[in-house]
Amino acid sequence: MANVAVVGSQWGDEGKGKIVDWLSERADVVVRFQGGHNAGHTLVIDGVTYKLSLLPSGIVRPGTLSVLGNGVVIDPWALTSEIDKLATQGVTVTAENLRIAENATLILPVHQMLDEIRENSNKNTKIGTTKRGIGPAYEDKVGRRAIRVMDLADPDTLPDKIEKLLHHHNALRRGLGQDELEAAPLVAKLLEIAPRILPHMDTVWRLLADMRKAGKRILFEGAQGTLLDIDHGTYPYVTSSNTVAGQAAIGSGVGPKAIEYALGITKAYTTRVGEGPFPTELNDETGQLLGEKGHEWGTVTGRKRRCGWFDAVLVRQVIKTSGIDGIALTKLDVLDGFDEIKICVGYKLDGKDYDYLPANAAMQARVEPIYETLEGWSDTTFGARSWADLPAQAVKYVRYVEELIECPVALLSTSPERDDTILMRDPFED
Repeated sequence: MANVAVVGSQWGDEGKGKIVDWLSERADVVVRFQGGHNAGHTLVIDGVTYKLSLLPSGIVRPGTLSVLGNGVVIDPWALTSEIDKLATQGVTVTAENLRIAENATLILPVHQMLDEIRENSNKNTKIGTTKRGIGPAYEDKVGRRAIRVMDLADPDTLPDKIEKLLHHHNALRRGLGQDELEAAPLVAKLLEIAPRILPHMDTVWRLLADMRKAGKRILFEGAQGTLLDIDHGTYPYVTSSNTVAGQAAIGSGVGPKAIEYALGITKAYTTRVGEGPFPTELNDETGQLLGEKGHEWGTVTGRKRRCGWFDAVLVRQVIKTSGIDGIALTKLDVLDGFDEIKICVGYKLDGKDYDYLPANAAMQARVEPIYETLEGWSDTTFGARSWADLPAQAVKYVRYVEELIECPVALLSTSPERDDTILMRDPFED
């Protein structure tokens, strides 16, 4: 039985929530290993919609252990708010079903302030962040001045650590024309929230080692998409963490051999939220129609997503950089009713053909997609649960996608409902 890492293979919003929920029913442990509450998952279970931003998708599954790994940055107030909201939907979160890595970094109000100041400034390139403090928190982590979960358990040393953190931030704030902050109010806020967080604290690397030794199935849940990876994404229009499958090991404290299967969640077309290059973006009626049919609004921000045709070049590149073994193709039903469907099979730039996206941001912004046009289908794929239920042209589309991206389709999703899924290859048993 394989341990599975699930990552987005585009710019996020690929439908990871449903697939992770579908897999988590058969997992013993679900681990979030990077990102923060800037990424959203929507789950639809028995007609009830759950919107999660920070908690692992397994939290709605009785008997499943959910874990926030050391690679996650945690806003304790956002986390408790999410826990309280789930309680109103009948989901109880306790120390028995949620564990938090003691060495995970905390997002503080000062991080959110800095994020918002930077994003709103006319002097900087707008990245399109959610202004939730994710980037500044990661900056403090690599700068070795972060406040971590374990620091909440040591109120005697916390004030000094906050003073050192603010020594850095107040210098930034002065340069940005902002008032300096005092340590005492922040210390008080952290000590007030600490009793809600500390019961969940655990030595996660050891916990997961014990789970593996006991033969438990572990599902590693990524947030956002690989094209937002700080190293392998469309830099600088990226997130502040690594989103590739390899981060599952680093961000949870297990060795790389623990990740035995990487599943890439892949939308049957392409979307992006925020700024940055998007070679197949459609600023026309077709793009608008894709957005309307796909209900393309962000789970966390409510922002309208940019839409375009499927980009096989980008997905093939992501499969290489993330080591993806199979993909889960989602939202195929959104393509129902199109007379013609285009797929990007290459790029052209300055008279030269490219079979990958150059790393240079200026080049990324200027590449032109090379399309192949496929015949569409008029019959619906919505709710299909077997290959026999799919129109012939839809089957051809899926098979051609497999050929172009050089990777098999393991699962096919045909609606937001978890059971509307066609299983070709079981990631847990592969």
